[in-house]
Amino acid sequence: MKLYNSVGPNPHVVRMFVAERGIKLPMEEVDIMVGDNRKPPYLETNPAGQLPALELDDGTILTEIWAICEYLDETQPGDSLFGATPEARAQTRRWTRWADLNIIEPLANGFRYSEGLPMFKDRMRCLPEASAGLKACAQDKLAFLDGQLAGRAYVAGDTFTFADVMLYCFLTFGIAVGQPLNPAFQRVTAWYEKVGARPSASA
Repeated sequence: MKLYNSVGPNPHVVRMFVAERGIKLPMEEVDIMVGDNRKPPYLETNPAGQLPALELDDGTILTEIWAICEYLDETQPGDSLFGATPEARAQTRRWTRWADLNIIEPLANGFRYSEGLPMFKDRMRCLPEASAGLKACAQDKLAFLDGQLAGRAYVAGDTFTFADVMLYCFLTFGIAVGQPLNPAFQRVTAWYEKVGARPSASA
């Protein structure tokens, strides 16, 4: 297998996940800053032009970080980061989906439509007028999550899961592009620091 890698939060999710699981993957770098992901030969690998992508041994291409990580979780030896039981997996998927819709997407689009506009304006439809509202929506849901963390150690419960990996990587990205963690969210901040202390976080 081979992972097509680049800068950005999406590849970081897969790198952190495989580091946490102890999976070794060769990587091929694609320079998204100069647009190599938007032209051949990469478009022949992933016509959507997005990173990362996982090439399987038989040449099959998998895209989308959740799909890539769940495939690796199911096919590689070691303890699952999605859960050992149907209930645990359901909770991981539930909270990953919640974080993706309510925090990650508005955070990422808030960046794309403002600070990231010079890079994204010719690659996708951008709505600069929506940027501030999207960033505020992400903060609203972080406030909700801060309350939820009063009763558990991690996003989906008392066990570290893929939900933590995904949210951590995007919050790290947000901090780097002008969307810092609100220190008033004390539980989220403590969770973020705890996850950030894991060796896999720097992958």
